[in-house]
Order: sequence, then structure tokens, then C-alpha cells
Amino acid sequence: MRRVFAYPVLWVALFGMWLLLSRSVAPGQLLLAALVSTIGCWAAVAVEAPKSKLRKPALVLKLIGRVLLDVFRSNIAVLQLTVGRRAPRSAFVTIPLELRDPNGLAILACIITATPGSAWINYNARTSTVLVHVLDTGDGIAWGEAVKHSYEALLLEIFE
Repeated sequence: MRRVFAYPVLWVALFGMWLLLSRSVAPGQLLLAALVSTIGCWAAVAVEAPKSKLRKPALVLKLIGRVLLDVFRSNIAVLQLTVGRRAPRSAFVTIPLELRDPNGLAILACIITATPGSAWINYNARTSTVLVHVLDTGDGIAWGEAVKHSYEALLLEIFE
């Protein structure tokens, strides 16, 4: 029974949203709302992220501080590149990762994509590598090593 109604609040929200959007409480709409809500909850269960245990939660604050500082620095660098006359030296960088935890990988993807001038393009689970587009870098290998040292190392300590 828990699997059918894994998210009761989501079920009620979907049910209510269906009725509001259809502007009807006819029996057919009630049945459709229940059906859509149930299927929506089953889909949510299917894509639910696995549970991770934080091994060293105190390092989360250090990671947040590092990310905020790097985002600030990257904003300045992108601004200088935008208003300057120098052309960007963009590159695709492949970074081999040791991190395997799905939640840690998701956080790393968010960090890389939220940092101006870089975007997480693709993760290959078989080779455990990530492809990142970098707006401006002179040395892609050094950029990848910086990501491994700054973020992956902390995420490994936090999650694995």
C-alpha cells in the first residue's frame, strides 16, 4: 500500500490541480483526476533518487563557501571577457571522476552548471567521465584537475 500512495501530499495536489484546471467536479473528472494523480505518484516513485548518507556533514558548509566564492570569481571573469576585446578560448574538457554516488554527481553537475562559464554536457557511467564545456580556459587538463581538487574531493568525503 505504501508503494501505491508513496506521496500522499503529491497525490492530493495533483488531484486538486486536475479538478481546478478542468473546472469541473463531474464524476468523470473525479475519476480522471484520481487516475492521473496515481500515475503521477507512481512516476515519482520510479525516478526517486537513492538515499545517500552524509559521512561528514560539516564539510557541506565548506563546499558551499567554496562554490559561492568560485561563482563570484567566475562572474567577474565572464564579465571581463564580455566587455574586453580578447576572444574566449572555449574548450570541451573530459574529466575522469572517482565519485559514484548519484546524489554527489547531481550536486557536482549543479555546481559546474551554476558556475558562469562552464556547463555539464554529458556523464558516461561506464567510463565514469564527465564532458564539460568551458567558456575560457588556456589549459583544459588543469581546469579539470581544479574541479577534481576543489569539488570532487569534498563530495567524496561528504558522500563516500
